[in-house]
Amino acid sequence: MYRSFILDLFFSRVVAESLKSGKSVIPVTYPSVSIYFSDIVGFTTISAMSTPLQVVNLLNELYTMFDDTIDAYDVETIGDAYMVASGLPIPNDERHASEIAIMALDLLSHCGTFTISHLPNVPLRIRIGLHSGRLGISSTFVQFLIIHDKQVIIYVR
Repeated sequence: MYRSFILDLFFSRVVAESLKSGKSVIPVTYPSVSIYFSDIVGFTTISAMSTPLQVVNLLNELYTMFDDTIDAYDVETIGDAYMVASGLPIPNDERHASEIAIMALDLLSHCGTFTISHLPNVPLRIRIGLHSGRLGISSTFVQFLIIHDKQVIIYVR
């Protein structure tokens, strides 16, 4: 079960399902990909002021709003954390960075008007991270590589 969760978290649906069924996945490199990742600022505090059902409802409302917002962009969500990728599985030339950046601003704007139903006086703030570079996927790991003055490699084994 833990393996299934990790596969769903870090791989696209197609790759994750192939790996779960024991099929090998041909390594793929996407030369130009941008990744968006966000988390809720103060989520632990908000959770402490909420019942478990209120937390589930908050996340459902928030992620439904996120999903509705990103439908307008050429992107794909990845896994349970709110991670979005542009430039894969279908490359979109040099639009990947602008798609992710504009989408991030759109989500940020929507969060500014989002009300936590059981805590209407508590503002919802999100922390956003963006990264662009080359993404390689194989059956054993995900590797995200971007080159500036030095190489930076982020991977999950």
